[in-house]
Amino acid sequence: MHFGLATMFHKYVKGSLTWEEVRQVTATKQLDLACCRRDSTAFQVLMAADEAFLLTTSTDPLFWKGGSLTIVRLEIDTDAPVRTEVRLIGLIEDDDGCLKSDVLLEQSAMFVERRHLQQVWVECETTDASQPGVYSGRVRIYAHTLFEDERLLGECPFSLTIKDYLLPEPSQYRFYLDLWQHNSNIARKYDVRLWSDEHFAILDRYLHSLAQLGQKAVSVVVSEIPWSGQHSHRDPEPADLFEYSMVRVTRHGDGQFVYDFSAIDRYVTLAERYGIAAEIELFGLLNIWQDPEAGYGSVIADYPDGVRIRYYDSGSGTFRFMRRREDFDAYVQALQAHFIEKGWIDRVRVLADEPKEFAVFKERVAALRQVAPCFRYKIAIAQTAFLHHNLSEIHDYVPILQCVAAEYEQLLERKPQIPGKLLYYVCCHPDFPNTFIGSPPVECRLIPWLAEKWKLDGFLRWNYTVWPERPLEKLSYRAPVWKAGDMNFVYPGATGKPLLSLRYKWLQRGIRDYELMQLLKESGQSDQVERALNRVFLFQDASEFCPDAKKTRAELYSLNPADYDQLIHEL
Repeated sequence: MHFGLATMFHKYVKGSLTWEEVRQVTATKQLDLACCRRDSTAFQVLMAADEAFLLTTSTDPLFWKGGSLTIVRLEIDTDAPVRTEVRLIGLIEDDDGCLKSDVLLEQSAMFVERRHLQQVWVECETTDASQPGVYSGRVRIYAHTLFEDERLLGECPFSLTIKDYLLPEPSQYRFYLDLWQHNSNIARKYDVRLWSDEHFAILDRYLHSLAQLGQKAVSVVVSEIPWSGQHSHRDPEPADLFEYSMVRVTRHGDGQFVYDFSAIDRYVTLAERYGIAAEIELFGLLNIWQDPEAGYGSVIADYPDGVRIRYYDSGSGTFRFMRRREDFDAYVQALQAHFIEKGWIDRVRVLADEPKEFAVFKERVAALRQVAPCFRYKIAIAQTAFLHHNLSEIHDYVPILQCVAAEYEQLLERKPQIPGKLLYYVCCHPDFPNTFIGSPPVECRLIPWLAEKWKLDGFLRWNYTVWPERPLEKLSYRAPVWKAGDMNFVYPGATGKPLLSLRYKWLQRGIRDYELMQLLKESGQSDQVERALNRVFLFQDASEFCPDAKKTRAELYSLNPADYDQLIHEL
């Protein structure tokens, strides 16, 4: 059996290594780790054998259903004041058909094929009470068959240095993270009714996972299918990607509409429990994605946007859609009044996702402002032309990475005049840097570093749980336009909890790096931050990230995790 240690950024592609290469990648037997207080550090254990075996990370009894088979048990022992988490790493099929490591599994045992490299995730988490110092630990590998006594196959030592820097609680992170939530998709995957107690019990666990990243915004959908199911009707094998309104609307026999905002209130309050309390994003009021030829057009004839408000007509006992503008205006006014009553109005942002025509966008914003002047607006910008117009109504700007690269100097000059946040985003493009299954591992970590380099407030992505039909079996969807991993950072776990991914963990590491940089700058060590940025980033001008520059990854930034790790190790 071959076994060894690797950094947290190791990625494996099944079938890509010869047996000699497996021996080489498992040759590292010792690692030196470092982290701050209220932080974590992680590494991987790599294991492979010439014969199949059953691997376990548990002390529970275990036999193989197929008969006599070697049982290999992995154990972590350390004197460090940390909580240790051990997870088996599962493979996900990429667009190229190759199986690549990504998902952190809940199961504690796994059948490992002969000559297959199996990865195990080991994470050591510190608290504010963890004492700084240098600690030691060991990975021990035991084996037995049937009723034999276990025998020790070997050990791999590691050291852990806890630095005397205390990171803030995730709710206090200064990195502004906005990962959109697609809660209807979560309900579908667990086969529970929308906004039921069962649904909210599951959402509780997903919000907890978001909160651990320092998430700032909650996603609230207030009309039906604002993205028109991501136009899945155009796909040969469509996935159900519809997101439904959180508001129940009823029209009584006297013609009066009644609005039930209880699902919104419950969700916002639930998120607040986890410290996700900076922003309430409203989807479904502005820049509705339409495809009139396929039937996904506007239902309000005299309104400049494609908003769809479904209601129950108690007089006829049927469900209908609002078709009169005055009814929709009253609905928007009721939304505004409700947020004012709850004391949340200053946190509300009406989202526009990639508007295309500026004149149409202005008309739509004007229509909303006429009936709900207290709303603030946030725009995901995919075209540089939008940055050349006067967007006085917009509170928060979120240009895509390529727009930032193309208009960086203008954005930097405008930033002091922006009343809210200036974030950036990536989606199905650019090809890099990005967070796809096939992206180099450090690119997830790079995301917050780039925000620090460019003096932006944070990062937005659309994809926390936009799963296709069977994400653990086939994550690839709409390739090559959407690359595998574009739609998610977590997977639906069988017990109602999200299965985290390596990409989630790598992004989290980058966010914590960002928080450490803020501490260093505040303590007069800005030069140390600058050295770290100069070590990682190789470009001279932001425009080098534009596709026309034809730069490669390696010409723009380091792909070596050690260059990033040095930020912590040199403290």
